[in-house]
Amino acid sequence: MLASVASLATGQAAVRGILTAAGLSVCLAAPTAQAQAAAPDVLQAVRPPVARPEPDFTRLVKANGNTVVNIGVAREALQRRQNGALPQDRVDESTLGSGFIVGADGYILTNAHVVARGSAISVKLNDRREFKARLLGIDSISDVALLKIDATGLPVIRIGDPARIEVGEWVLAIGAPYGFSNSVTAGIVSAKGRTLPGADYMPFLQTDVPINPGNSGGPLFNMRGEVIGINSRIYSNSGGYQGLSFAIPIDVAMRIKEQLQAKGYVTRGRIGVVVQEVSQALAQSFGLPKPAGALVSYVAPYGAAARGGLQPGDVILKVDRRDVVQSADALSYVADRTPGERVTVQIWRSRALQTLDMSVDASEIAALAAPQQQAQPEIPLGMTVRSLQPQERALFKVDGGLLVERVNLTASRTGVKVGDVVLALNGQSVSTIEGLLDVIRQTGGSSALLVQRGTTRLFVPLELPKPVHEETQTELDP
Repeated sequence: MLASVASLATGQAAVRGILTAAGLSVCLAAPTAQAQAAAPDVLQAVRPPVARPEPDFTRLVKANGNTVVNIGVAREALQRRQNGALPQDRVDESTLGSGFIVGADGYILTNAHVVARGSAISVKLNDRREFKARLLGIDSISDVALLKIDATGLPVIRIGDPARIEVGEWVLAIGAPYGFSNSVTAGIVSAKGRTLPGADYMPFLQTDVPINPGNSGGPLFNMRGEVIGINSRIYSNSGGYQGLSFAIPIDVAMRIKEQLQAKGYVTRGRIGVVVQEVSQALAQSFGLPKPAGALVSYVAPYGAAARGGLQPGDVILKVDRRDVVQSADALSYVADRTPGERVTVQIWRSRALQTLDMSVDASEIAALAAPQQQAQPEIPLGMTVRSLQPQERALFKVDGGLLVERVNLTASRTGVKVGDVVLALNGQSVSTIEGLLDVIRQTGGSSALLVQRGTTRLFVPLELPKPVHEETQTELDP
């Protein structure tokens, strides 16, 4: 306190001297007891703010740059049928992406959408060596793929813990946006546990790190030089970065990697529900003390949840004593369980806690398989569908159709919902994925999808993709 008061008095004397020299006079009273007590605050207010140094990423980049790779993918693009027949020629496409080394003997992680349907995959290291890569496995649900190159003694990335990262912390990405290899961008974590349309199982890390097409599959580092995520998506109206980037948490990706490395595909648990976030308004209407948990909006007939007594309108608060904060937590916790295991679910129903016990089913959404196996056909309608089981046909009172299990943002905007049964496209009945694809290949432009929702049938307008040879191919997600 004495030093503060002395500094204040000295400061007043200095001000008086400056004003006198300028031909001005001023009366400055001696510091009162109140002023003396407030001296530290006064000094803090008049001092210029101390500029905090910007983070230095140079050491991080030097230590980890060699663990990041560039991925080139060549693929053949199917053209649509012309007069009922496919043309003989094919259109070659190529895309660029990123990846990172997770095994010194040549194991590399990247995004599934980077390498999906690739006829040839190449990997270029930071030292300019290039290798042909083998696709060991691909999981379209998590958007994770595992590659292998014939190399040894490679630098390996260090794995971090996404749970330890805090919103506001600095993070850094290394990748090849638009093919510009080894590009470094930085930003902060904007949010955690973010759920995106069409990715119900994934609690994304949201950042403001500039990410663009070609960054896909590259690592997201914390300031300790550890990978905490795989850069996977952006939200954009232009196809380029607009301030919102999303990364797959690395702990989720590594669990997928272990299964892909061991058997080439992923087995995950499911109980057969669709969930949504609990808003403040919903929490109040249900009598919940705070907005948390996963609100069940749909229960699949004959699934684990239905057998266990779960109902639409229940709010899942815990799965095996693990708190469900975001809706994605519930699905993610169940997905980690082995099919056949028992799981305890704490729910909120009728303004009271209840506990249900159920057996976990195997996921019915098949992953794209390992090498030498035929990849499942993709449905270019923004949804995942499967054929109806006999008991489901009896339940819905239909002879055939396809059950919608997942929809992305585009499909949901058209009005398609999870649980809908697709009956026909443009007047042609469909009951198999191959049949639906056949109709799509013969159709273009504005179309009508007939779906059954409960006991009601309705048409949903769709805009089918344009033929490949009529448009420039661009990567919508990074």
